[in-house]
Amino acid sequence: MKNILSILSVLALAAAAQAGCGATVASKGTVKSYDAEKKVLVVTVGAKDVSFTLTPETEGADKAADLKGKSVEVNVDKHKQKKVLSVAVAK
Repeated sequence: MKNILSILSVLALAAAAQAGCGATVASKGTVKSYDAEKKVLVVTVGAKDVSFTLTPETEGADKAADLKGKSVEVNVDKHKQKKVLSVAVAK
């Protein structure tokens, strides 16, 4: 019985370690450029240009080419700053 509980405890801890917290970081700025071939979106945030690489899982990636010059909000995973979750026109 102790062995079974030990194994279940280890599995539960391992699963918890793999689960992300789901925290996101939003960056608001103006789209400077978009390279459709490389899927790189360059956004001017404050006085800095920040590059974001879009993936097939990125919400709004299909409309990125139409965002040049517009004010946008880019949401990235807090723990994986390079993983873009969504890009949309800022409200």
